[in-house]
Amino acid sequence: MKKINILILLLIPLVGFSQNNHLAEYQKAENLLQTNEIDTAFVKFKELEKSLPKNDTLYEYALWYKVATATHLQETYRYQEKFEKSLEYAKEALDGIEKGTEIFDEEFAKRKFFMVKNIMVANYGLGNFEEGKKWKEKMYEAKEKNQLPEGIDQNFNFDFFKFEDKNIWGYEWYAELPKDRFSSSFTKVVYYVYTTNPDGSDKDQLYRLHVLMFHGNNENFDYVLTKRLETAKNEVSGTLYSYSYKENIDFEKLKNDVKEVLKGNLKPNTKSTTTKDKNGKVKVDVKMNNKKH
Repeated sequence: MKKINILILLLIPLVGFSQNNHLAEYQKAENLLQTNEIDTAFVKFKELEKSLPKNDTLYEYALWYKVATATHLQETYRYQEKFEKSLEYAKEALDGIEKGTEIFDEEFAKRKFFMVKNIMVANYGLGNFEEGKKWKEKMYEAKEKNQLPEGIDQNFNFDFFKFEDKNIWGYEWYAELPKDRFSSSFTKVVYYVYTTNPDGSDKDQLYRLHVLMFHGNNENFDYVLTKRLETAKNEVSGTLYSYSYKENIDFEKLKNDVKEVLKGNLKPNTKSTTTKDKNGKVKVDVKMNNKKH
């Protein structure tokens, strides 16, 4: 999705705070921000946050900028697909957010679940699907308790990766599969495929890959992957019955399937047969062919 600049560093002048050595270290960290040495500044602010007493006024500033720099760094490394570093800084940011919840305002506290989401994305990027699922469950729990801020209260980004010169974003919706498969069109997951600008940010949306509820009865699957075009030309769109999923989606399989579609592999060795029962309900059977290509 469109890249948002998370970090806006407003350097606040301090007069008469803390002991001289702490203030001197804070000013060094401030100077590092001005020269865009964010990673080194983060280390300084983290050290100050640990060493300062919590009743010291300077502590609040050190904690604030620890969170700000860690937030910036986790995003930077995520866009570079350096997910181990992104995960490290996302956890540091979450630690600071949780410490600052009782100190700062409500807007600051809203950052918590955005950072939970970022930790999840880093885990999916690393292929840690089980660990990523644990963080995803935190999002669903917060949804049930009505704790989620606007922006991640209806759906959330859970995956990001690059394919050739494209950015790929995975989003998931909280709503569950409806019992009546003919009640509405229902999408659980969407992967958005973007071209990129020279700086690596999103440019144009080429197409979307929907994990779409199957309108019919089939014991073998509940969702099918469906390709919907946006700006893409000379591309095939439609339902890809070769890629189907049960209600409890295997997200590792889904990610691998998305990569296959990105490669242009829309029709693997499969054969689909569509039938209707006496009530008019549709059933699709998908079987693998033995023939090798």
